[in-house]
This record gives sequence, C-alpha cells and structure tokens, in this order.
Amino acid sequence: MYEINDIHAEYRAEAVKLVLAQGLTLEEAAKRIAIPKGTLANWVSAAKRGSDPTAPPGSRSVAELEAEVAKLHKELAVERMEKEVQKKATAYFGEKVATRYAFIKSVRLDYPLGLLCRVFDVSRSGFYAAVGRPPSRRVQDDERLKVAIKAAHVQTRETYGPLRLQSELVAQGFDTGRDRIVRLRQELGLRCKQKRKFKATTNSRHAFPVAENLLNQTFAPTRPNEAWVTDITYVMTDEGWLYLAGVKDVFKCELVGYAMGPRMTQDLTAQALWRAVRSKRPAPGLIHHSDRGTQYCADDYRKLVAQFGMQASMSRKGNCYDNAPMESFWGSLKNEMIHHQRYATLANAESAIKEYIEIFYNRQRRHSRLGYQSPASFAENFRKEALAA
Repeated sequence: MYEINDIHAEYRAEAVKLVLAQGLTLEEAAKRIAIPKGTLANWVSAAKRGSDPTAPPGSRSVAELEAEVAKLHKELAVERMEKEVQKKATAYFGEKVATRYAFIKSVRLDYPLGLLCRVFDVSRSGFYAAVGRPPSRRVQDDERLKVAIKAAHVQTRETYGPLRLQSELVAQGFDTGRDRIVRLRQELGLRCKQKRKFKATTNSRHAFPVAENLLNQTFAPTRPNEAWVTDITYVMTDEGWLYLAGVKDVFKCELVGYAMGPRMTQDLTAQALWRAVRSKRPAPGLIHHSDRGTQYCADDYRKLVAQFGMQASMSRKGNCYDNAPMESFWGSLKNEMIHHQRYATLANAESAIKEYIEIFYNRQRRHSRLGYQSPASFAENFRKEALAA
C-alpha cells in the first residue's frame, strides 16, 4: 500500500511541477498528463498550502521551497550591496568616525541604513546623533577649501600638482597643508594633465664652428639678463608643422622672446632674438646659450649674437641637460597645453601659444625654482629689493 501511495505522491509532485516550476497553465499541464483540470488545480492549491498528505516522509512543500529560495535571493542581494559599499568606501575605513558618518549620509538613499552601519561598524543612534548636529568647523572648512581647489584647478589649466597648488591657495588666503590638499583633490577626483614625450629638432651635422659650453649645466645667474637660453621646437596642426623659436631668461624663468613660422629657418631664430633684445635691452656680456643646430651655428646668426655684445655658448652634442631650462619650458608648453589640443590651422596654434606664453607662463604660472612665484612677480620683487638695498 505504501508503494502505491509513494508512486501516487511522486506523480502528483511531477504534475504540480509542471505548473509551479515549468510555468505551464492548468489547461496545458492537465492536457499533457491526461487528468481533469479541477483535480490538478486541487493538487496545486494543496502544494502551495503545504498540505499534501500523500507527500513522502521528510519532503518539503513547494511553499517551503519557495520561501527558502526567496531567503537566499535576499541574502545574495545584501551581500552584493555590502561589497558595493566596501568598494566605494575603501578610503574611508581608516578615517575618523565623523568622516564615515559623512559618507553614510551621502549614500543613505542608495543603501539600507542598517547595512551601511554594519559595514562601517557604527551604530544607528550614533549616525542619527551625528546628522542631527551641524557640520563641524573642520568639515565646513573642507567644503570651502574644495570650492577654492576646484576654482584654482581650472584657473591654472589643470596643470598644478599639490605643492604648486598650495602656493596658489595661500596667495588666495587659504593657508592649508599639502596633505590636506592631496586628500581633498582625491575626494574631488582632480588630476593634473598627463605628460607625453616629444622629440628634439636639433640637426648638429654641419661644418659651422661651434662655441664653447660656458654654462656647463650651471644655471645659477644672480640677476636678469645675465644668461639666456634658446632653442626651437615644432607643433603639429592640420595645415602642417608650426615651428617655434624661444629665448628664455634663466634667472627669472621668463620667455623674453619668441617667433613662429611654417619653416624651421635661421630667420626664425634671429627674429626671436631680435624681439628679446628689443624688449629687455640687455647689457653687453650676456651669455647666449643654444644647442648646436644649424640655425644657431650659421654665420649670420653668430654675427647677430656678436653684434649684440653677447657671449656665445653651446651645448655638447646630444646632451639635452646642457640646455635644461629651455627643455623645461618646452615640457611645460607641450604637457600643459599642446598635447591636449588639436589645431586646425597654423593661426589657431600660433594664437594659443601666444596666449599661453604672454598670459599664463610669464605672468601667472608659479615656478618651483622661483619659490612658487610667477616670473613677473619674481622680477618685480627682485627690482624692489634692488632699489631698497
């Protein structure tokens, strides 16, 4: 008799599965197993109620199984949310409890409060007490500083790291430490523009005479117009190459002369030097340092250097460190602007470079070598100190 009941129970269980597990309608399932639709409906109802008297000993009802599946789904969802919170809040686990409360408040609408408190090992009552109080002075100061950091980041063309940014903020009245700036920059997701490599343009394969290296990597002048360095580089545009010749004062890091054109010629370097001399009127004896490129070794250019009473100095072959101040300017120009833009025309590139040199580099950009002052500010302070001495 038990075997007959056992077989009957298995038959009922399989019939019920057609509806509850496989999703068939009562009509489809009843037709498939050739039983009355009403009988099958009674079996399904009994299974859902868990009242199947013919079920094998120890078996669980469909309702019990459904409840267990629902419980597992809920546990998996909770575990998934905990992992999401832990991933987002990695930087906050070692912070003070007030900082953790601030993060919980920021994601309170996205996750259950109990889960957040459990992940951060804090109490609900502590959280409610914290959010009921006004923000601390430190938190308020952080928020104001974040606004200043964002503004300075944009004003400095996204080029300043924490140290240079610290000087900019101090000048604006925000006297704060580097570590705090680093932390707030990370919270804001701010980063400097990335650097890229670039190639040199020097052609030293020529028969022109070469001057002695007077600087010999000692870039320590004591006044303006004591030592100038010069070089030439190029910028890619949709219309072709734009070549840029520059002259830089080593003492105050200012680009004192420059010229641009579609060809890399001696006339271009001569024009840059003429502009520098016309602007600064240096006394005789200034050291004019360049690489060994043909534009600087050619007879006409050397005569121009001598005409201005300058001492010619040249780098050793293939040694970029001998002209490090000029290489530093090319690096700033390209890493902070050129590599992040595309120029449709030569005129577009020329306009952007002029603006970078005249407005940003010479007058705004803070240089670590100048104690995080701009060249213009450094020169003015030097002039005032000289007059007061």
